[in-house]
Amino acid sequence: MVGEFRALNTYIVPDRYPIPNIQISLTQISQEVYISTMDALKGFHQNVVTPRARKYFGIIVHCGVCEYLRIPFGIKNAPSHFQKMMIEIFPEELLEGWLLICIDDIIIYSKTLEENIDRLSRVLGKIQSVNMKPSFKKCHFGFKELKELGHVVSGLSLGIDRNKVAALLMKPMPQKKFSQFWDFQDITDSKMKIWHP
Repeated sequence: MVGEFRALNTYIVPDRYPIPNIQISLTQISQEVYISTMDALKGFHQNVVTPRARKYFGIIVHCGVCEYLRIPFGIKNAPSHFQKMMIEIFPEELLEGWLLICIDDIIIYSKTLEENIDRLSRVLGKIQSVNMKPSFKKCHFGFKELKELGHVVSGLSLGIDRNKVAALLMKPMPQKKFSQFWDFQDITDSKMKIWHP
């Protein structure tokens, strides 16, 4: 089932809970040797909709109206709400500096394989304690190099996943100078914010 929530989203007060900057966060990981990643199975569906709010998530079906019991995809605040929930589950691990969470992606990094296994065990224990389910098809444990969040990360470097930029590389070059500037303005603007806040 698919819900249409654009009208509802206009009434939702935006939740400005911060999502980490991927480029900066992955730079931390590039200093480590072993990396494990997990993905929460159907991300937002792991969050329960409060009984009071369920009436706003109704969808019409052939036999009446059904209400979502879990947060559906397409709700404006779902990413920030999920990020906040994940941060609340792993506060100690985040403070210790070996865990990165970006919405439904969990990344564990360490200098040694033994350390990675211990940390992975800790994270899996917490996931189990809150009844969260990982997508084991998207999990990778104890690797020295991984593709994660559109980047290739290893203990030596951080690079862009070539598969993610293939379409851009195949795009013909603009013929006019202004078009070249306009096409790449967003890229340079975002880099300037990182380099010169």
